Amino acid sequence: MRAILVGCGRAGAELAARLAAAGHAVTVIDIAAEAFDNLPANFLGHVIQAEALNQDVLVNAGVQEADCLAALTNSDALNAVVGHIARTVYNVPRVVVRTYDPRWAPVHAAFELESVNSVQWNATRFEELMLTPDLVTLQPLGGGEIALYELAVPAAWAGRRLEELAQEPEVVIAGVSRGDVSLLPAADWVLEAGDRVALSTTAAGAARLRARLDQGA
Repeated sequence: MRAILVGCGRAGAELAARLAAAGHAVTVIDIAAEAFDNLPANFLGHVIQAEALNQDVLVNAGVQEADCLAALTNSDALNAVVGHIARTVYNVPRVVVRTYDPRWAPVHAAFELESVNSVQWNATRFEELMLTPDLVTLQPLGGGEIALYELAVPAAWAGRRLEELAQEPEVVIAGVSRGDVSLLPAADWVLEAGDRVALSTTAAGAARLRARLDQGA
């Protein structure tokens, strides 16, 4: 896969390092030379010091052959514009932009861009880990109507069967991990404390699960 990343802050550098380590061809663009210091010493991708909106910078980065592009700068406006250009001018199949201000959501929707709001995501993660650590969000799906969650089976649920979760309205079981082993178990799988159940559900379904966890039911 050929990927272009615009912005080499900590998030951009981390993503670039992961993609390159997985064997993908990665090009990182940033206007500040010192930003590339965030990349690991063994980074095997390419770097371009330039303003991404300058003429021919995206072309020189290979945008016409890119499979995906992520805009991760600190500017919501720049991310939106770069993402829009990549999608509409160069027809990049997969474009994702980072946003800080949720008020940019209508712009992303109008541009038909997928976006990740780091402020909302971090706040959600902190809230869940502080208040309901047994059920945390792994990945929101679509517009957030449903999400993938991980349920850490509490001691009170040990000995119960997985089908008790599967019968919960709006809950779909994706898999179970026990120790270092992950599998697709049958409905009669007997849960043990510490098992991690991956499931998808709606916000309402997650709320019901959290209520059951709070009640020990």
